[in-house]
Amino acid sequence: MDSEISFTALAPPVFNGKGYHVWAARMEAHLEEYDFWEAVEKDYEFLSLPVNPTIAQIKNHNERIKKIRGKSYIIYCSLI
Repeated sequence: MDSEISFTALAPPVFNGKGYHVWAARMEAHLEEYDFWEAVEKDYEFLSLPVNPTIAQIKNHNERIKKIRGKSYIIYCSLI
């Protein structure tokens, strides 16, 4: 099938100690694809929710945590 995407196409680029600049450019593109690059640029922090958070605050908080964890997971998986 032509429409199939191989599993390896979804894997992050692996850094083996050589060609850092190429790996860095590929990693940035990979993180942008999953909407995690913003978390790298802004260096998100874990912030506590207020005592009585609104639904919007909870949603925003959960989204930030998802981006932080996603970014970290992808970067760790790409290192040998």
